[in-house]
Amino acid sequence: MYAIIKNGGKQYKVQEGDILLFDKMSLEPKATIEIKEVLAVNAGELKMGAPFVDGAIVTAEVINEGRDRKVITFKKRRRKDSKVKRGFRRDFTRVRITKIAA
Repeated sequence: MYAIIKNGGKQYKVQEGDILLFDKMSLEPKATIEIKEVLAVNAGELKMGAPFVDGAIVTAEVINEGRDRKVITFKKRRRKDSKVKRGFRRDFTRVRITKIAA
């Protein structure tokens, strides 16, 4: 059984027990989240939503929050003496999918 959910403008294909990195939600560890934006559920047969499946809920448990590794972006324009170096670290909330209810 799997589901396709929407969170933070992104879509994820999830199964029970999967661990995902969502955008930061400012929640405590062991908190539960109910995601009602379920786009599709496959439990033997595929149910598609328009845009969401009625009555489908995906339950997740927060593991922790943190920051990803730094990503360096470096731009250089040759022969122009122009260069830019920037770093970026994404804040995330790590969650474990506990239940998919169609």
